[in-house]
Amino acid sequence: MASSTRALNNHGIVADGHDVRTGTDATDTQQMAKLDSRAREPPLLFHKVKDKTSILALAVSEARLFAGTQSGEILVWSLDTYERLRSIKAHHRSVLSLHVPRAQGLLFSSAGDAIVNVWCIHSLDRLYSIYSTYDVGDVFCVAYSVSLDTVYLGAQNTSIQWYNLSDKDNRPTLDLARHPIVRNHRFFDSKGPGGTPTPRLAPTLEPCSGDGQYLEIDKEDIVQYAHNGYTYCMLLAGGSEGDTVEDETLISGGGDGTIKIWSLEEATGAISELKTLESGDDSVLVLVLDDTLLYSGRLNGDINVWDLETYQLVRRIEAHKADVLTLCVGYGSLFSGSANGMVKQFTSRYECMHEWQAHEHLILASIMTVHRGKRIFVTGGNDDCIAIWDVGATKDDAQKSTMTDNDELLNSLSQLVALRTVSSKPEYAPDCRRGASWLKSLLKDFGADTDMFITAGNSNPVVFARFKVSSTRPKQAKTILFYGHYDVVPAENKQQLWVSDPFMMHGMNGYLYGRGVSDNKGPVLAAIYAVAELVTEKKLHSDVVFLIEGEEECGSRGFEETVRRNKDKIGVIDWILLANSYWLDDDIPCLTYGLRGVVHATVEVTSHRANLHSGVDGSQRINEAMKDLVSILAILSDSNGLIKIPRFYDSVLPLTRDEDRSYTATSKALISRDPERGDARQLAEQLKGRWREPSLTIHRITSSGPTGSSVIPHTATATLSIRLVPRQTTSNVQEALKEILRAAFAKLCSTNELTISIDHTAEPWLGVKTNKIFQALEEAVVDVWGPVGHQRRDSVAAAEPKSKTTPKTTPGTSASLTNGSDHHPQATADSPTSPISPREYRSPTEQSWKPLFIREGGSIPAIRFLEQEFEAPAAHLPCGQASDKAHLDNERLRLSNLYKSKEIFKRVFRDLPLR
Repeated sequence: MASSTRALNNHGIVADGHDVRTGTDATDTQQMAKLDSRAREPPLLFHKVKDKTSILALAVSEARLFAGTQSGEILVWSLDTYERLRSIKAHHRSVLSLHVPRAQGLLFSSAGDAIVNVWCIHSLDRLYSIYSTYDVGDVFCVAYSVSLDTVYLGAQNTSIQWYNLSDKDNRPTLDLARHPIVRNHRFFDSKGPGGTPTPRLAPTLEPCSGDGQYLEIDKEDIVQYAHNGYTYCMLLAGGSEGDTVEDETLISGGGDGTIKIWSLEEATGAISELKTLESGDDSVLVLVLDDTLLYSGRLNGDINVWDLETYQLVRRIEAHKADVLTLCVGYGSLFSGSANGMVKQFTSRYECMHEWQAHEHLILASIMTVHRGKRIFVTGGNDDCIAIWDVGATKDDAQKSTMTDNDELLNSLSQLVALRTVSSKPEYAPDCRRGASWLKSLLKDFGADTDMFITAGNSNPVVFARFKVSSTRPKQAKTILFYGHYDVVPAENKQQLWVSDPFMMHGMNGYLYGRGVSDNKGPVLAAIYAVAELVTEKKLHSDVVFLIEGEEECGSRGFEETVRRNKDKIGVIDWILLANSYWLDDDIPCLTYGLRGVVHATVEVTSHRANLHSGVDGSQRINEAMKDLVSILAILSDSNGLIKIPRFYDSVLPLTRDEDRSYTATSKALISRDPERGDARQLAEQLKGRWREPSLTIHRITSSGPTGSSVIPHTATATLSIRLVPRQTTSNVQEALKEILRAAFAKLCSTNELTISIDHTAEPWLGVKTNKIFQALEEAVVDVWGPVGHQRRDSVAAAEPKSKTTPKTTPGTSASLTNGSDHHPQATADSPTSPISPREYRSPTEQSWKPLFIREGGSIPAIRFLEQEFEAPAAHLPCGQASDKAHLDNERLRLSNLYKSKEIFKRVFRDLPLR
């Protein structure tokens, strides 16, 4: 923000020059009105945020969205990521109105508790609390004159009242016994039968965050019976919302069906009635102004259009069959929201161009703004939701936008998610081919040399792309290889467990939901867009090669052979980067330096007999396939989980002192944020078991014949996997597995047949944490995510130990480390341009927390192969959180993680070749 547009207002708050009423000026509005609105597409639901109570009021600042709720809270979201930033208890009753005046850094709220609070928009500290000595009831609306420094409120008792903030220090000492929270209410505290009032709790004058200053409205600063009904709405007109006092007026609408125009006295801010506009008895519920045209939404569903130059009713729009509760105007359109949840968009000629169901019930609030060139229409309702609608780019910003900005990234991710690239099911083979072609076209559009590597058999192709150096070419050019995959696991959603169609990306509460958003389509596109931006900026200092396969979820079938066959075209590789995993929890960014390998096998025992009935043919003399299978599986591990394959542990690396310390440090970092995760030593042992120790899992056992019947099956089949650790090899383990199973089966002297097949394998991988690529990643993560605080989660208190003995605990899992998936992470992603409150500020000298270096228990077949094939070190950047639910229902990726991952990739691709 240029210094010319920032100043200190009268209340010591830094202000900016953003017009939050429509996000545009009158000139731009007039220009947009000339466009052919009917040619525009209807607004798309870009994102949705869900709360636990009705949304009654909305307001926006330059980077934040504010919502007032029925429970008296003000909620704050980032307009960049739609992640909730703050939640404060603002009022004792429902928040009915929010107002952000232009260029003042203030937020006004009014509520059913008869209070108007004034907040610092950055820190959300309460500055003032304004009240009346009259029983005004609900305060439905509030407006603020910048030039007069005066707050106006419209109340349930039909009055309009005001307070001149510039005169606050000249007022006499307050008697807080007259405060609405303290004084007796003439209805609720009236005496009942016998002359005794109903008992009530002792009142408190601290219902909200921050102390603030209490301000009492003078009895002279009130117009009683401003309307012959509730004063529902008001706004200021003229003087560009208060830049000058000249011609500034206050306009109010009431339950009596009238609109009144009031002049403002320059010295005191007092109001005097100038004009009354009458057009029936139906209540005026909402007002909005566009230049000299005033729109009023009415109780019967009509919208009246007034010309303020002539005070004439120029149009009556029969807009809705239900009450019109919200109005917004801008970009050549009028938007109206009604009590049946419908929104209508009208052209400048008042023709309905679009109509849609925005909420299930009442639409109670709406607002428009422009954020980073995108025009946004926001609605809130009593279905506890806020919906963010994409109205499109402004005319100027549409010309300035680039192919590589975050909006285009989201658009591309939505298109890629819509392609059902399920590699494990033949019926989705055409979608997989389309996914590969789509990626190839995107990479080509960004300027890469592209190709499609055909794999053997019916396997999906590998997408190849090379971005060449765009800066002054270094003397010795380097090449970074990025590996990813476009295939996904199935998501049939037969049980309707997804929040939306898994192949239609859906934004909610700061997260993107859809199959593949986290594994691995989101990270792949973040890397592609990062390189494309560097190419555009001519800051790509090395070649970047992409290998994006379509069989990773099926063990990377055909990948190794395809890479070897095309190795000359791929060329010499200096570093390998991938992003196909997740943080250890939802709070702390991580870097992965180790993965376990895996051997997946199928063991089958088959009888020469057909399926038999256990009652008719059951006998101890019959060798049953299922009993044989269970017998040989039982010898693979003991009761403690140790694998009993001979010489199995001989090559496992011993635990070093430095490694042991790193496990302890990692567990303490996790426990410090959430003591409910248990003892740090126990957690460290659990991590060792998941990361550096082998394990054996029997996934399923199936049999021939009907399920649940009295059948002796002809065939019994088991699928199992063995997770390996570095220094173990898949070839040795699979041979040892076959040997021990065959030996055990031979001892049974069974007439049945044993078959062992190896389905797929992946070698374990252990990277070097001190090499250049890990150093570049670590620096980028620290720079992009910033310091991670030492504080615990707000919802968790430290627990005192109950005894000195250590009880046996349930082993921790990745799910338990998230401790629920919708808490607010310490690694936040508020806009870097957003003002930082004093409470959020961190000293530049404060030590930043580095990302956690972790290993993982899962396996990625390609990583060790690529390292060995190209003799280049690999590194792994987890993009998602532990609660992303990859492979599960409702897979998701946090928006801020997607954007930050793109920025980390960009820094690494730019800086690594220069190290």
